[in-house]
Amino acid sequence: MELRPILSTLRRHKTAAALIVLEIALSTAIICNALFLIGNRLERMNRPSGIAEDRIVVAEWTGMGTDEKELAAITRSDLAALRGLPGVVAVSTVNQTTFGNSSWNSGVTLVKDQDQSNLSASVYLGGEQLLDALGLKLVAGRKFNADEFVEWEALQAPGSKVSIPSAIISQHMADKLFPGENAVGKSIYSWGEEPMRIVGIVERLVRSRDNSEEDAHYEDSMMFPVHIPSGRYLIRVGDPTRRDETLKSAIELLKRNSLNRIVMEEDSKPFEQLRNEYYRQDKAMAWLLVAVSAALLIVTALGIVGLASFWVQQRTRQIGVRRALGATRAQILRYFQVENFLLATLGIVIGMLLAYAINQLLMGKYELPRLPLYYLPIGAIALWLLGQVSVLGPALRAAAVPPAIATRSV
Repeated sequence: MELRPILSTLRRHKTAAALIVLEIALSTAIICNALFLIGNRLERMNRPSGIAEDRIVVAEWTGMGTDEKELAAITRSDLAALRGLPGVVAVSTVNQTTFGNSSWNSGVTLVKDQDQSNLSASVYLGGEQLLDALGLKLVAGRKFNADEFVEWEALQAPGSKVSIPSAIISQHMADKLFPGENAVGKSIYSWGEEPMRIVGIVERLVRSRDNSEEDAHYEDSMMFPVHIPSGRYLIRVGDPTRRDETLKSAIELLKRNSLNRIVMEEDSKPFEQLRNEYYRQDKAMAWLLVAVSAALLIVTALGIVGLASFWVQQRTRQIGVRRALGATRAQILRYFQVENFLLATLGIVIGMLLAYAINQLLMGKYELPRLPLYYLPIGAIALWLLGQVSVLGPALRAAAVPPAIATRSV
């Protein structure tokens, strides 16, 4: 196949060729960025949390007043009763849940009275079974000892001298604070002026709120040994199939155990449901981008089909002459496919530059990350295939035109 006749024809039909190139360029630019945004959302939604999500349910209640002693007594009674439910492995109070509505964070320094924090970490407070209730994997050090736990009431009392003696931190946080070293046994400062000794490191523990602009800090989290009289229980079951049954039993138990409170059934749910609800908007955005991309590809395909059909009609004589001179149907078909490939290639090259420019604009306006280069060939292949499929119908019709009819129609 010689390119000279094709290039000569394109020069004589500059407007139609330019329209196809422009359409493919815009589609390439938008498709590349849309794929990148969809991939970003999916990657964010599917990041592991380190938590045994399929085995945990959250039970919440409110309305016990401000009597701290009564609250603490009811909490102890609840914990004992919940741990007695069939299939329950561990239960703990907790100040916040991952993917929940609240967010407890604290600055962390390595030196007392340090002006600037080394980092800000999400803080989880809970009892002896919090680590097991979350299903976290301890990769270094140990769990909290019984004598390390402090009471929330004593910690918050005016003029209190009570301090938190120890902490368990995530591996990610340990690597950032003590790169290349074993963090176990080292001290950090957070929540007061006294040092807290790192006694354990868990493989992964993520922040309670997953803010996309804080990807680098997603796993900066730590646990403190504090008995907090929270109205929120984490209940971990051994068999995931008994999760819903356990949640129902827990709600009934909490209602029976104290009539002076309100069990918040609408907020008591499996942990997986919490994650799904948290990322609902991300899912909706991903599907919207998929729909827009699909619509754009369809419009582009229809545009190529329309222009190619018009173009074939305009060149019926040329096709007839080529057929009369001995060109086979396959050669006519290949002629239009090569022609489309050349136009698509030019459009894709322009589209790649445009995609990069759009990404720069999004980076500046919405703090999005840079478009990885591997999205460009993905978009290019998609548009090449789309162009070849779209031009196939008009090209087949052109190849099917008999030479006598083609030349007679002129």
